[in-house]
Amino acid sequence: MGAIDILLGAALIAYVVALVYVTVYCLMQLHLLRAYLGKEKTPAPTPVREWPMVTVQLPFYNELYVAERIIDTVCAFDYPKDRLQIQVIDDSNDDTVAIAGARIKDWKEKGFDIDHVRRTKRHGFKAGALADAMPDVKGEFIAIFDADFLPSPDFLKTSVPFFADAKTGVVQSRWAHLNEDYSLITRLQALQLNVHFTVEQAGRRAADLFAQFNGTAGIWRKACIKDAGGWKADTLTEDLDLSIRAQLKGWTIRYLEENLAPAELPVEMNAFKSQQHRWMKGGAENARKLLPSLWRNKSLSFNKKVHMTTHLLASSIFLFVFLIGVLSIPTAVAVSHFALPGWVFTGFLVASLAVGSVYYVANVRSSWKSLSQWKAFLRFVLLFPLFLCLSMGLSLHNTVAVLQGFRGKKSPFVRTPKFAVGDGNKVTSNTYRSKKIKWTTIGEGLLGLTFLAAVIWGFLTNNTFFALFHAMLAIGYLSIFVITMRHTFAGPEAFAKGDDEDGSNMLMMPRKELVKAEAA
Repeated sequence: MGAIDILLGAALIAYVVALVYVTVYCLMQLHLLRAYLGKEKTPAPTPVREWPMVTVQLPFYNELYVAERIIDTVCAFDYPKDRLQIQVIDDSNDDTVAIAGARIKDWKEKGFDIDHVRRTKRHGFKAGALADAMPDVKGEFIAIFDADFLPSPDFLKTSVPFFADAKTGVVQSRWAHLNEDYSLITRLQALQLNVHFTVEQAGRRAADLFAQFNGTAGIWRKACIKDAGGWKADTLTEDLDLSIRAQLKGWTIRYLEENLAPAELPVEMNAFKSQQHRWMKGGAENARKLLPSLWRNKSLSFNKKVHMTTHLLASSIFLFVFLIGVLSIPTAVAVSHFALPGWVFTGFLVASLAVGSVYYVANVRSSWKSLSQWKAFLRFVLLFPLFLCLSMGLSLHNTVAVLQGFRGKKSPFVRTPKFAVGDGNKVTSNTYRSKKIKWTTIGEGLLGLTFLAAVIWGFLTNNTFFALFHAMLAIGYLSIFVITMRHTFAGPEAFAKGDDEDGSNMLMMPRKELVKAEAA
């Protein structure tokens, strides 16, 4: 056996191993789908006789465009004013400080218990800010909202009653999307997030598995935070970290799929990539940190441990998608070289069918109820293949983040910039817009060209088994590259205006109109 045979054989084996990993992950998702479809309706909570003290925390870091909006929204909560404390935890170093300060002063004069919490040093980023504010928390429960969220006035009254069970440590609400139809990028993001906030979160709850606090739009029992060891800044996803530590201590997380908390989706590619990097790296960091203690816990069932392991390793799926893509080229050569029948790989199509069914239910059946069945179906048929291409195109960027997380490489918490696109707020004039090109972007362009060449080579050599896959990889990588370059350097024409003729969208709607739109 020659060196070429050995190299091609090794590539073929590695390709199959990566395919097996992705297939197993997709089958685990299918198990959650089964639990989700069999879930029972959330029973009505026990009526509250006396509303408990609640502290609302708003962690800020340079939220120039959305600071006033979230402060006003929280102060409009339909909750007894004497049972409500608001902490604006502001680490900003720009005009956000003055904007938030002025708004806080106005509400304080109206009788609200609202404070502007400032630190001299931003240590520990968001986790550090939340931990530093804990000594001044008056509430038995702590509600946390990122600056781009717009919770409804009844948010607290529809969530707090679920703490009647003394072991409930967290009540998490579902994210809705203020600007889902702003552009193709936001539609594809919503397609993926809808899976997490339906099949994954509600499915885990139905199957009695570990759930997750999503960093915002949720309420913690203060005693649970303390019992679990408090906020830690040693990972980029402090929310996942504390969620798992709390559940390992015996606390439960209630997920309310019916409670919607609208938020902004990133409309600019660099902002989206920044968010993805934090989520993917933070997930790997938490896997590295928590898996040993998870498997040492003798009180957990084997089923819970396996599912939580899949959960913690979820970001690793991009590493294996990247490997499948890169290894598919030598594998295509190996198939021809060893005269292998192409059908040997068709068994792995079950992964595609599994993930397709999960995304179909999460979106067509659970998230697009305002659309007719035919419109929802056609929308899915158009978006899902593009979503697969986008995921493949992001695999290099996300793989780098995952490897950094597993290696333990530390990096600062880079928050996702909020644009509040609409009247008076344009992406191109946004202070937080990134104008740097990273090496991964260049890599995405080169990979896109490589897979385009692989498609051409396949047709020239009559080796077209991987042609469709290579075409999707080429589309994904080149699209990510082109959009990133456009959003970095181009003017207003590079960004969609949304569905409204005047360029406005739901992000800038008055509160009453927003509630009506979400209800519809």
